[in-house]
Amino acid sequence: MSKSKKKLKIIPLGGLQEIGKNITAFEYGDDIVVVDCGLSFPEDEMLGIDLVIPDVSYLIKNKERVKAIVLTHGHEDHIGALPYVLRELNVPIYGTKLTLGLVKYKLEEHGLADQVHLQTVQPGQTIELGAFKIEFIRATHSIADSVCLALFTPVGIVIHTGDFKIDYTPIEGAPMDLARLAELGKKGVLLLMCDSTNVENEGYTMSERTVGDTFNEIFMNCRSRILVATFASNVHRVQQIFNAAVKFGRKVTVIGRSMINVVNVAMELGYLNVPEGVLVDMENMDKVPHDKLVIITTGSQGEPMSALTRITFSEHKKVEIVPGDTVIISASPIPGNEKLISKVINELFKKGANVIYEALADTHVSGHACQEEIKLIHCLVTPKFFMPVHGEHRHLRQHADLAIKMGMNKEDIFILDIGKVLELTADSAKINGSVTAGKVLVDGLGVGDVGNVVLRDRKHLSQDGLIVVVITIEGDTGNVVAGPDIISRGFVYVRESEDLMEQLKDIAKQAAYKCDGKNHGDWSIRKTAIREALKDCIYEKTKRKPMILPIIMEI
Repeated sequence: MSKSKKKLKIIPLGGLQEIGKNITAFEYGDDIVVVDCGLSFPEDEMLGIDLVIPDVSYLIKNKERVKAIVLTHGHEDHIGALPYVLRELNVPIYGTKLTLGLVKYKLEEHGLADQVHLQTVQPGQTIELGAFKIEFIRATHSIADSVCLALFTPVGIVIHTGDFKIDYTPIEGAPMDLARLAELGKKGVLLLMCDSTNVENEGYTMSERTVGDTFNEIFMNCRSRILVATFASNVHRVQQIFNAAVKFGRKVTVIGRSMINVVNVAMELGYLNVPEGVLVDMENMDKVPHDKLVIITTGSQGEPMSALTRITFSEHKKVEIVPGDTVIISASPIPGNEKLISKVINELFKKGANVIYEALADTHVSGHACQEEIKLIHCLVTPKFFMPVHGEHRHLRQHADLAIKMGMNKEDIFILDIGKVLELTADSAKINGSVTAGKVLVDGLGVGDVGNVVLRDRKHLSQDGLIVVVITIEGDTGNVVAGPDIISRGFVYVRESEDLMEQLKDIAKQAAYKCDGKNHGDWSIRKTAIREALKDCIYEKTKRKPMILPIIMEI
């Protein structure tokens, strides 16, 4: 194919029509560059699932063409899937210092640190990967070292904002490099891919410093122990908690594995400034008077296994809530987590704690741009084509509407599903075809071994319970020699339903005998007969449909 006929293909494998799991492939000719590689957390119906990662089978099928994975920042929804994906797709990783520090920690936990090449880049730097030149542009977000990306391709410039907000007074470093975005806008940008998370909110996102002022006010008036729950990766927030603690003469203990990891990495790399003697480990915190102690913990989303939840429900080995404790929830609930965090807040109030959360004070500001900031990016970049990213369908649709209000043609805006392919030339864009994409579920050490059938069975078990029917049959004759015995789990309590159990035993026995003697070696026929007979009787008596599992033992 001649160079002039080659097209740039943009293939989102996650992060569209959903929050989290951000990953996009950029393909030109024989070269593929991947931006971000994140995870998302399981939905309510994904029983027992720990994490959800993107399906990258398209990348694995084309792995000899994948040049690198380029990261915009160090949040889980942008780097969390790397340890799983890199087992199948070992390519270099490019990112800023803090981002790669967090990635390195994750890879060490998974035993992959020595196998993966990590390449640190600075904001303002440009790297070359096959047909792509990629410039890292300084951005502001709720984690330090965030960047936007400008991808210089043979058909034109693509700008990917990553996650951003426009914070003119950031906690660390300089503000977002709007001047560079404006320069690129003047040159001519083929496509803008812009964060849509907060597009529903009018106005501007408040500066992170607002939260620091709230912390100072709370700490100044507090005469008890303070616990602050926030996202582990929000290094700016953690810095402000330390600042308030130092200002009011308090020591700080950090609890929660991910929080400890991030604090260690951020201190090691110089992104967290903690004066000597302020940090006290968990083993020694009992020596600090309650009115001189701050505990920073994970669990701002009410996650069942998080430190805050375990502390709240008296399941933590070291910390117990005592009446008078002040607990600050410094985060807003991710959609779907409202019930979890509400349960934790209620229990904290029951234990006599004073709980301060977003509804009561400015304990949280978003890391994502609101409408006016998004409009500014559109004005500076003035793209030929636009593709909203990072959001559920309603976010993408409203972002498209915002772009139309700012003068873009509807035909030049593309709302994609994951797996769809956007093809671009220097003067055209269209959705053309699709690749394999979707969710891969992680349960314990198993990656992808739990699918829809297993989830359906788990749901069935959780809603209706299980009945196991055990029968022993003589191999030669097919006669029932023992049983049936019936075991009930999550269906009824056997002692209180003895009559029903006896009835079910009789029905199972009759069903086993009814099977034609010449088929006695085909246990599947007997199992089906037992299952069908019991199913009808159980539904008639109880209006329930438990899972029925016949087990036939041959002697």
